[in-house]
Formats: sequence, C-alpha cells, structure tokens
Amino acid sequence: MKTAARRLIIAGNWKMHTDVVDGASLVAGVIERTESLALAADLVLCPPFTHLTVAATQLSGSSISLGAQNMHPAPEGAFTGEVSARMLLTSGCRYVILGHSERRTYFDETNESVNGKVRSAVSAGLTPILCVGETLEEREAGRTETVVDEQVRRGLAGTEPETADDLVLAYEPVWAIGTGRVATPDQADQVHGHLRAIVADMFDDDFAGRVRIQYGGSVKPENAGALMARPNIDGALVGGASLDASSFEGIVRAGIEGP
Repeated sequence: MKTAARRLIIAGNWKMHTDVVDGASLVAGVIERTESLALAADLVLCPPFTHLTVAATQLSGSSISLGAQNMHPAPEGAFTGEVSARMLLTSGCRYVILGHSERRTYFDETNESVNGKVRSAVSAGLTPILCVGETLEEREAGRTETVVDEQVRRGLAGTEPETADDLVLAYEPVWAIGTGRVATPDQADQVHGHLRAIVADMFDDDFAGRVRIQYGGSVKPENAGALMARPNIDGALVGGASLDASSFEGIVRAGIEGP
C-alpha cells in the first residue's frame, strides 16, 4: 500500500538527446513549469554526461535534483570513456540510473555488473535508480515475476537498508519502452507489489514500505495519473516525454493531482 512516507519521485531520462545549448533551454523550461510542483513531488532530470555541470548550475537553488544515466563501478582507473561516482557527485548529481534495459541490451550489462555499480553508488552517497523489467517474450511466457525477482536480488546483493535507505527501483517493461505500448495500471501495480515483496524478503517490511518504485515505459500526461494513483506505484521514470517541458509538466501534474 502507498504511504505518506513514500513521496512521488518523477525523473526525466533524456537518453542521448539534445546538445548542451538545447539541453540548457530544456532545463530552463522545466524549472519554469515545474519548480512550484516540486513541493509535492521529488523531480529529477537526467541529461547526458556532457550537460551535467551546466544543468547543475541551472538547478542550483531550485528544488529539482540532477541525475546521471550510468556510471562505472570503479572509483577511478584506466577506463577510457567512463565516469565514476565521485565524478558524478562533484558534477552536482544526487541520483544515477543503473541497469536500464538499453544498457543491458546494447552494452551487455548483467545483473552482476549492475550490482557492482549499485554498491559503488551507494558507498559514494549517490542514490541509485535501479531499473528492472521483462521483455515481451518473457511476459508472454509467464516469466515476468521470475525475471524481475532475479534482477532485484542480484542487483541489490551486498547492500543494507542502513546504507541504501534512499534506494529507488524502476519497473520498466522492455516491451513498453519507446513503443507506445504501456502496461495497464493494474498490470504495473501487480509487478510493483511483487517487487516490494522481494525487497521485504531480502531486507524487512519496514524498508520495503519505504522503497519508492517508479513505473517507466511510454509514460505520457494522458496515462501518468492513472498509473501513479495505484498503491504501489510511487512515480515515473520518463523517457521521450521528458524532452518537452510542457509534457513533463503534464506528467508531474497528473501524478500529483491524480486521474
């Protein structure tokens, strides 16, 4: 069940979109349209790495947080093209998206490699947004709960409630990402409830009751309210719709005000 302690968290994942100039304009638009709404929900923007310091300056003094889309598990080293948790922190990030299905699919990330990133993020003081979700084939085979169970248990292995208290999970059915297809509110809430039960089994009921679980996958202003009104859905991880300030505002308003 949703509790008052679980404040809505709505994050925009820009993926590999916008250059620095366009990104700065988008940040400004989001601040203008949603800053007052941040009193009722935690809002996060996750632009590409090249935008982080510019976005951090723009967001300074606002109630909107900054997040990154990925990180390397090592604190430093000869890893050309990668960024560490400390780099993200000193660039102004509070959150980092980890284990997104596009990273798992296109860059061969595994539950084990994602776990290394989760543990490094938590140790450094970043809040991980751990993404889990099944493919269409896995759903049609009745394996949704098995797949997300493995992703959560392996992804969170070695963490403790005391050190991961701000943990965010994001359920993103792979078949709904960028396709226009959306899990129904009941389908999504059922999986979110299962995720909460997994966390309770791994840790305890109190921790599971505090963990926030976002839904992601073709979230739009038209469907956001019905999704976030469900008891186990605590926000949204928004892809394409976050690239338009008015659309992102519509999603935030829908989440706050309901369907």
